[in-house]
Amino acid sequence: MVKKPVTKYVCTNCGAMTAAWAGRCPQCGDWNTLEEEVQIVAGGGGSTRGAGTGRALKPQAVSELVKVDQPRLKTGMPDVDTILGGGIVAGSVNLIAGQPGIGKSTLLLQLAYAVAAHASVLYVSGEESAHQIGLRAQRLGATRGNLQLATSTSADDIAATIISGTYQLVIVDSIQTMACADVSSSAGTVSQITNSTHLIMTAAKQVDTAVILVGHVTKEGAIAGPKVLEHVVDVVLQLEGDRYGGFKILRAVKNRFGSTNEAGIFEMVDAGLMPVDNPSAALLEERQVSDGSVVLATLEGTRPLLVEVQALVNKSSYGYPKRAASGIDLNRINLLVAMLERRTKLNLAEMDIYINIVGGMKISEPAADLAVCLAIGSAAKGMQLKQNAVVFGELGLSGEVRHVPFAEKRIAEAKKLGFDGAIGPKVMSSAKSKSGKADSFLTPVASVREALNQFLEKD
Repeated sequence: MVKKPVTKYVCTNCGAMTAAWAGRCPQCGDWNTLEEEVQIVAGGGGSTRGAGTGRALKPQAVSELVKVDQPRLKTGMPDVDTILGGGIVAGSVNLIAGQPGIGKSTLLLQLAYAVAAHASVLYVSGEESAHQIGLRAQRLGATRGNLQLATSTSADDIAATIISGTYQLVIVDSIQTMACADVSSSAGTVSQITNSTHLIMTAAKQVDTAVILVGHVTKEGAIAGPKVLEHVVDVVLQLEGDRYGGFKILRAVKNRFGSTNEAGIFEMVDAGLMPVDNPSAALLEERQVSDGSVVLATLEGTRPLLVEVQALVNKSSYGYPKRAASGIDLNRINLLVAMLERRTKLNLAEMDIYINIVGGMKISEPAADLAVCLAIGSAAKGMQLKQNAVVFGELGLSGEVRHVPFAEKRIAEAKKLGFDGAIGPKVMSSAKSKSGKADSFLTPVASVREALNQFLEKD
């Protein structure tokens, strides 16, 4: 007797599964996140077998498996290969997500063309026609090589194509447009995304074909669909940045084959997304030295990057002062402003404060604290830094400057771009030279109050 399909309800936020629908997820507490998912039962005799009729597994010795060394597929972009851990692993399922128009399809078509020079590649689109893809390929100059294009929204057809073993790399753009014939819901629902991903993943693992899936994102920036989508794939890449200009940052959120600390910085040009060799110089090229302007030495993955932090402090015209931030968490700004009022003589309670990270960059590391506070103090008092220096350091609520990692990389980047010094934490063993002495390029500070008194002067 054939089993009936089982209907479950899955939370799109945390992946929790329940048997009945509810307005609020019992696991994470979010409202209206439970969506229906149909559990597909395998066809044929396999659907009626019980636990007692299963087949015994055939394990393999680990010593034999490690001897099999399959070379990775090189993408033609060293930065992307580094993010992936050395290239695309055979049989891996990779997911790349980003805002609409950020450049996901452009980047993947460039990679497909580069890989097609030494491997068979299939690019499957469920969003665009073959003619549209051809026009993009012509603009990017990706019209030669062993690159095949197809349009389909059937996960069954794509899985059958993968099973044929004809292609070493298959790109699916996007997983939200794919649908399984056995699921009655429309494409993009939780059940369709889950079952389409499992179907394509199973086919890829059987024949060692690498697969790259394109994923949509929600308005909050999270990957659309069930959380299981991120769990089952091997690599999750996020393409971030301003869709209207500026740099694009590709970083690994999850990577079973390499580090998640790497990031690539790209710029959109006529020929597609191109890696930026010296992003720090490009970000500081149009900088004007004035009050409220401080250069932050930050990191994107393990790559040092110098960005300008701008602050504007103005007397509020209303009873409640306004706080606004672009490129940095507003809650962190509010915390730093409260700390400055308590630990220094700055009176910011009646001031509107605006913070901007130049170039559309998004800074999330705590090492930006000292640079933000110096920018706020500089703008509030109309003063500038005494020396042409970069700033980095985490701040505690007591106003103390704390250690940050990879200080030597930040200092080396500042030296390369011609800065005269750096302002950072006082005790920092990683900033010492081989002789064991602290780098004289770095001027240490113990507290934010000391930094404001020592390094700010009138224009």
